[in-house]
Amino acid sequence: MARTISITNIARNFSEFINRVAYRRESYILLRGKRPVAELRPVPQGRTLGELPDLMASLPKLLPEDAEEFARDLLTIRTELAKEKPPDPWDSY
Repeated sequence: MARTISITNIARNFSEFINRVAYRRESYILLRGKRPVAELRPVPQGRTLGELPDLMASLPKLLPEDAEEFARDLLTIRTELAKEKPPDPWDSY
């Protein structure tokens, strides 16, 4: 929840409040007089789901022969893993 603080107080202690926002992830509603006029808050981290298509388009493309080789490798790995008996979590070593 954002705290309210005067613009004068923010101006006098600007670097302190920037550090609080950056490192403690605090948010502030800035007041001019008693009226809210702005908000100081951390920038959202990460990416949005809406950015996914552009992100996927930016990834390098596999050549068809590389994609086929990759698919064969995955099949080999899955086959080998299916043969292995999963370890018993209750076994002591």
